Amino acid sequence: MFWKGNERHVKKGAKAITLCMPVTGKRTAEKHNDETGQDEKVEIGYTRFVYKNNWFVLSQTDGKKYEPEPVPGWNADTALSTLGIERVPFTMMDGNVQGFAKQRTVSINPVAEQPESTLFHELGHIVLGHTAEGTLNSDNTDRTPRDIREMEAQCVALLCCESLGLPGAAESRGYVQSWFKGNEVPERSAQRIFHAADEILKAGRTA
Repeated sequence: MFWKGNERHVKKGAKAITLCMPVTGKRTAEKHNDETGQDEKVEIGYTRFVYKNNWFVLSQTDGKKYEPEPVPGWNADTALSTLGIERVPFTMMDGNVQGFAKQRTVSINPVAEQPESTLFHELGHIVLGHTAEGTLNSDNTDRTPRDIREMEAQCVALLCCESLGLPGAAESRGYVQSWFKGNEVPERSAQRIFHAADEILKAGRTA
């Protein structure tokens, strides 16, 4: 319907993209009231995630030239200040390292191939609470498994880049696949990813 409203049509043979969508609702349950000694009916909110293949990207359509809506402004320094995160100089000698996060600090390699995506990835680690658990490169069994940490942080980067129209989405998908190897994203991780991305985007919004 979106593309039809913009006078474009989906190309023949194009395959719809599947997205994991949060669905919220309420259900009625009985809860015992200790004061009255009676069971009472209460409404409980819940969130579940469903997979739907209803979307087609611009390259899968033909028709009238599409002019996208302007993306709300976003400023990295504003986001860092709002989130209480400090940017520190990049001092690592390994040029293959794109950036790192430690506690409430973040550092991006000045020659990083995807600086925006890398920043969102490292911010994701912090907002998701990964850096509060200890050294990110550690595989300590008391911490969130490393494949989960990397998948969550890069999914945050993917959502942020896509929301702001920034490059790095394709690379993000490859990164997630390399770490998670086609496994299904746990519902708890999906909730955390959406929440972290939303927090980061709101923190840096300028318009």
